[in-house]
Amino acid sequence: MLELTADCLWPPVGSSEMKMSDGVLVFLLFSLFAAMAASAMEVAAEDLGVSLAGTKQQKHKHSGFSQAECPGACQFRCSKTAYKKPCLFFCQKCCYKCKCVPPGTYAHKEACPCYNNWKTKRGGPKCP
Repeated sequence: MLELTADCLWPPVGSSEMKMSDGVLVFLLFSLFAAMAASAMEVAAEDLGVSLAGTKQQKHKHSGFSQAECPGACQFRCSKTAYKKPCLFFCQKCCYKCKCVPPGTYAHKEACPCYNNWKTKRGGPKCP
């Protein structure tokens, strides 16, 4: 039968190498966790159309569009809906008229008054 003794173990128990590698491992795990948390915050901020950095330019502008910019803005606006075709159709129609698309994938219509105030014949919102 094989007997394990302290002489057989590698790295040696209680060595400074083991303690240093434990510190490095903890540092790497902490760094990974911090990077994942920062990434999650940026994704959440993008969904709201908000920039976390004051000097960083926003990825999504919401007013002053030319007709060539409307399809891209509406693609982003309708990216999370289950009803893509009607959302894109009405969003583009509203963008062409109002030259504005609210930030984010839903809500925030107060950023574009024309977009927000355009109603259907029945009084419901025309723009998604």
